Amino acid sequence: MENFILALDQGTTSSRALLFDKKGNIRSVAQKEFTQIFPKPGWVEHDPNEIWSSQVAVAAEAISKLGINGKAIAGIGITNQRETTIVWDRKSGNPVYNAIVWQDRRTSGYCDELNEKGHAAIIREKTGLVIDSYFSGTKVKWILENVEGARDKAEKGELAFGTVDSWLVWKLTQGRTHITDVTNASRTMLFNINTLEWDNDMLELMDIPRSMLPEVRDSSEIYDYTNTTFFASRVPVAGIAGDQQAAMFGQMCVDKGMVKNTYGTGCFILLNTGSEPFISKNNLVTTIAWKIGDQINYALEGSIFIAGAVVQWLRDGLGIIGSSAEVESLAASVADNGDVFFVPAFTGMGAPYWDQYARGLLVGLSRGTGRGHIARAALEGIAFQTMDVLDVMQKDTGVAIKELRVDGGAVANNLLMQFQSDILGIPVVRPRIAETTALGAAYLAGLATGYWGNIDELKEQWQPDRQFTGTMDAKSGEKLKIKWREAVKRAGSWAS
Repeated sequence: MENFILALDQGTTSSRALLFDKKGNIRSVAQKEFTQIFPKPGWVEHDPNEIWSSQVAVAAEAISKLGINGKAIAGIGITNQRETTIVWDRKSGNPVYNAIVWQDRRTSGYCDELNEKGHAAIIREKTGLVIDSYFSGTKVKWILENVEGARDKAEKGELAFGTVDSWLVWKLTQGRTHITDVTNASRTMLFNINTLEWDNDMLELMDIPRSMLPEVRDSSEIYDYTNTTFFASRVPVAGIAGDQQAAMFGQMCVDKGMVKNTYGTGCFILLNTGSEPFISKNNLVTTIAWKIGDQINYALEGSIFIAGAVVQWLRDGLGIIGSSAEVESLAASVADNGDVFFVPAFTGMGAPYWDQYARGLLVGLSRGTGRGHIARAALEGIAFQTMDVLDVMQKDTGVAIKELRVDGGAVANNLLMQFQSDILGIPVVRPRIAETTALGAAYLAGLATGYWGNIDELKEQWQPDRQFTGTMDAKSGEKLKIKWREAVKRAGSWAS
């Protein structure tokens, strides 16, 4: 019987399941969107039980499409929306509050306090992160302080905290296993990336009981076996990585100096810096790329909060397109952006600005502005934000980036990819398998279970689909860059 690796790709707007074969090909896929909850401006939540039910549903669908059962699954790899924070009761297994999503800004005020009290340097040194409500630690603190009875239960050891990977493993093992991996732990602002342990100073600073925390494991090992009636047999859960690290591994950016960008709800650019953490002087975060056995890789990361989400806003908010796929043809209906620039800072700006109070800005409108110009400016805004991050990556490291490997839903947009290459002046390479996030999780699980022998075997599977090469002259590019940077300044600090 042919065996497969099941990748559970739990994202910000949907849960997906994909089955991969030995050659790294996708043999089955299923996807289900779930509810986005916006209780107040700047607040974003998910229902943890809906995350679980949607993930189980798509796994069942993907498996049934191939007509197989659990005996044909060699391992399960999990990749997840990072920083999203879930706290649940250890005994009942019920969440004490909705999942607080990585996009959520409710703890911005507390982050300001941490900065004002001079904690930025020690947090960066220990965790590799900048102080921002993006990360999990401040979200845990908020739940403990705002959910009735939560603090008392936590002090008694009755509550568990986890990012979405921890929640899925807990559910797959029916509460037997409470773990996370190093990549997700490194996004909490509670984990010391130098010692690879939960940091006592960070826990004390945010007043979070250590008893809540999951055990931190490697990114590729057999953690446990499924303990549900969902599978016909016990299936090893054997790989975990946060979505961006998983995409980096799926892109086979395994050597120092390689860089990838994932164009999803946001954009996430990771540069492999090798076996030592590299602390940025330009507001990038240092994160763990993965740990496999004794080998650990670190990365510099620039996180852009809004990328593909701006296309969803054009569809659902403005109503100028009927589906996300229509944005390319609408943008291509005009020769250029008509001097319109769109800074999509709906939830603040991430790297390299880290302005929690920036808000979206559409500037340069005239009577001649049409839907096409707005669509084009929205796409170009994604590429400009990527440019800003790559610029500071090169300043930080002194390494000239030679190519950008790209993945995620928006890479199907040829107009965006061509403009990205134009504005960067380097090749943009789209892989044959664009589902690199799920592929990375599958690879990690497959290495742990022996489904694949080693990383060199995986490198041979990576194939380019198309390479985009810049055609814009330098003078035109510089004019666009100047206006973009002026637009970013005007978007800054709006909500403060």
